Amino acid sequence: MIHPLGRRLLPHALRMGVSANAVSVTGLSLGLGAAIAYSRYESPTLAMLGLLLSVMWLVADGLDGMVARATGTSSALGRLLDGVCDHGVFILIYVALALRVGTAGGWALAIAAGAAHAVQSSLYEGERTRFHRRVKGIAEGETAPGGGWLVRQYDRLAGLPGRLARPFERKLASSADPSALAQVYGARATAPMKLLSLETANVRVAAIFLACLVGDPRLFWWFEIGPLTLVVLAGLVWHRRVERGLLQFSTHNPTSPAEPARFFVKEQGQ
Repeated sequence: MIHPLGRRLLPHALRMGVSANAVSVTGLSLGLGAAIAYSRYESPTLAMLGLLLSVMWLVADGLDGMVARATGTSSALGRLLDGVCDHGVFILIYVALALRVGTAGGWALAIAAGAAHAVQSSLYEGERTRFHRRVKGIAEGETAPGGGWLVRQYDRLAGLPGRLARPFERKLASSADPSALAQVYGARATAPMKLLSLETANVRVAAIFLACLVGDPRLFWWFEIGPLTLVVLAGLVWHRRVERGLLQFSTHNPTSPAEPARFFVKEQGQ
């Protein structure tokens, strides 16, 4: 529903000359409205309003990128603004709910959930970017560590999934037929990426609404800390297992690699 709505709004935004940055800021305003509505989540009407405004924010979040691409105005500043607005909306909602709960335990849960959210989103975006690049047959180049000691330590921790994925990147880079390997990889990696898609903002928006509707936003924070953490860990392990199964891939015997984790496939009903 969200991306089709964005595509329907795109011609109107272009005709009105609305900039991508203006759409991002509008999305942040809608998120602020959602946070205010959710601060009175005991009212089903206001909880519904919070959901509606959140969905409108998601539409704006997709529309700003569409406008930027259509007008050729993509920029580093725009990407930064988009990211700030995205994270800002969730921060506003988390704070509004924590203020409403009004206990030390509520604040602790909100902060822990926010930290888990940040790590999960970073890992998911890394895997998603990696997947979309690879299915085009493009391997990631080697990068040398840089910066000071603190920067290098951060990169070492944040880059762990990339280092674990490095053997497949080398395989793709040295493949005699990268497009064939990319095709097989795409077919096998789609399932773990579908699992990881539970880390999208759409899922969190729905979970926030349901938790508020039943009268306890702490349920959402526990969902963030527990199930969503397990999802991202399972998705990472599954994705790396798919990669390992393709390290012996040969264009002369493309069915030679072991099949990916079938129990995950069965769990997802694929």
